[in-house]
Amino acid sequence: MTPETNADRALLRRFEPVMRYTRGENFFPMAVEPYVQECSLWVLRPGEEPECLVPEGELTLEKLAQPRAEGFNAILYLQFIEEPNLSEIAFYLLNRAREGNTFHPGRGRLARVGYSSRFVGALFSLTLLARGRIPGETAAAAALTYRRLMDNDEHYKYYGRVVRQNGWIVLQYWFFYPFNNWRSGFFGVNDHEADWEMVNVYLSENAQGEVQPEWVAYAAHDFSGDDLRRRWDDAEVEKVGEHPVIYVGAGSHASYFQPGEYLTELEIPFLAPLQQVLNSVRRAWQNFLGQTADEGAEVNILRIPFVDYARGDGLTIGPGQAKEWREPELLDPLPAWARAYRGLWGVFVRDPVAGENAPAGPLFNRDGRVRRAWYDPLGWAGLDKLPPHTQEPNWVQERLMELRLRQTELRGALAEKSHELMDLGVEDLAMEGHPHLNKLHAAHVKRMAAVSNEVAALRAEQAENEALLEALTLYAQQLARGERGDVHAHIKRAHSPATDDGLKLSSFAETWSALSIGLLMIGFMLIVLFARQFLLIGLTVLIAAIVFVEAGFRRQLAQLVTSVTIGLAWVCALILLFEFFWQIVVLGVIAAGTYIMWENLRELRG
Repeated sequence: MTPETNADRALLRRFEPVMRYTRGENFFPMAVEPYVQECSLWVLRPGEEPECLVPEGELTLEKLAQPRAEGFNAILYLQFIEEPNLSEIAFYLLNRAREGNTFHPGRGRLARVGYSSRFVGALFSLTLLARGRIPGETAAAAALTYRRLMDNDEHYKYYGRVVRQNGWIVLQYWFFYPFNNWRSGFFGVNDHEADWEMVNVYLSENAQGEVQPEWVAYAAHDFSGDDLRRRWDDAEVEKVGEHPVIYVGAGSHASYFQPGEYLTELEIPFLAPLQQVLNSVRRAWQNFLGQTADEGAEVNILRIPFVDYARGDGLTIGPGQAKEWREPELLDPLPAWARAYRGLWGVFVRDPVAGENAPAGPLFNRDGRVRRAWYDPLGWAGLDKLPPHTQEPNWVQERLMELRLRQTELRGALAEKSHELMDLGVEDLAMEGHPHLNKLHAAHVKRMAAVSNEVAALRAEQAENEALLEALTLYAQQLARGERGDVHAHIKRAHSPATDDGLKLSSFAETWSALSIGLLMIGFMLIVLFARQFLLIGLTVLIAAIVFVEAGFRRQLAQLVTSVTIGLAWVCALILLFEFFWQIVVLGVIAAGTYIMWENLRELRG
């Protein structure tokens, strides 16, 4: 083990996270070796049935890393659970219930979103019956197998990596979970075998070689770039000593800065263009009504809502906690199993949405390409545009020098171009009244326009640079005073837990949210079966009733009545326009002509 390896390991241990889980969580970070030994290795080739390459009980990390030549579109994958033992599963679930480690969902899950999102969500749930998915008993079988592995060797482990890039020291913590049971265990989006999650801590180093943490970035659903990270001194970043605290999503294993319940929306890719059109219509309608909305806030009625529970009321892993980390394994040098195996780390169920298919390893996406978080950990969290804070004053001073030098160059260029432009102007005046200089005059006019544009561009750049110089000078003074500005200035969309007000919904609202979509579907079928002649009227009444009840428990009835009234007024106006089009045109022309004559007569009198 080299001194550099020892130093990297010490840094990883110094800032390793404390992870707080939700009560009812079944799976925790573990070593990959016992998992792989429980798996079989398979390949799915186009147009063929899956073929087992290495059966369960014979697979090792060494065999996993062996090169395998497969054709295009072939998919390599592991399978953790093959034939669940139902009697063992029933016995395990009974014992687990007696232990009291039971998850209870929060109130208000469905009522937090509108009926449109609930309807799309209901359709998405029905698609599970048709598309590839993990069977319901697999999650329990995986939990049973995981418990057996922990009974043999209880451990909690992460894989670490230290990356030095652009003056930053990036500590990457990779966590492997044997199973993701978000759907079956916590009413979430998906289940899949295997789960790789990652957290980054970004350090800077001063001239004395001392390191200090500056940022942390947690991987979470629907977020990317700047929104993933928080500054180390942000009050939202909870710490135990120098160890950042992570609140882990139940079953999903996404990472959050604060405890709570997070509303997550799944976007269906082929519906995204329609959603953009609906958002544009909504903004136009709001502008017409003079309504205001939070900047950037959109109602994504075609997204599917789910709740990620990151309560932190379960097991805690980390330094000084109930369970502590085992010695980490470094991913530098890269182990063969991580470098050579580009397949999936769990079963491939042919889910076209991909949510139920297992992920690839820490290096790779499902398609075998290298993850951006691996090769570009700075850009992944939006830090590729920022120097470390310890180097920031030098960067500012260097930029000030560059801009001042550029201003000197601009002054010289402006003097030259301005002189040329005035020469052209004088010559242009001198050519007036001399017809034989017509062609030369035309060329002068063209050249004057071009040089004038060049001068304008140089002066614009000079003015912009002056403003930038002033801003940089003020920023340099701010840095010298030790001020760093707003800790949330970089965040465009914050992932915040649901507020207490959002959870305090009545029992009726909860019950209505659970039943409304089903009632709509059943009501529609009853109309089709027994009152088909009144289908349009019946469907209109049914939808109107649901909309009014929804608006009532959301305390938006007055707003709904206003919108409906304005909408009906527009409909009436369009009907009148259609029925009396030519009469309206005639009256409009007469009125316009009368107004023009009146204005002209006023001008004559004035």
